[in-house]
Amino acid sequence: MPGDIKLRNLYDVQQLLEKFGILVHLGKRLWDIELMTIELEHVYTAGLLDAKIYVKARAVLRRERENELRQQPKNHESSEQQHGR
Repeated sequence: MPGDIKLRNLYDVQQLLEKFGILVHLGKRLWDIELMTIELEHVYTAGLLDAKIYVKARAVLRRERENELRQQPKNHESSEQQHGR
């Protein structure tokens, strides 16, 4: 697999994993990111993925995870307001 694959966002990493028959959709974005990180590690340790691509994909997943964690308190607060808590 060439090392010049464009990996800019979560969708790009999803497409990469799909090439290996891995589909991830747990229903919660943070859970998806966590499972995708695990699956990416498995693909890499199996020797199916170039180190350069692996590092790029891990960086995207790390950034997406951090963004999601930053948003969680806001999401939690707005959810409580919608439910009158």
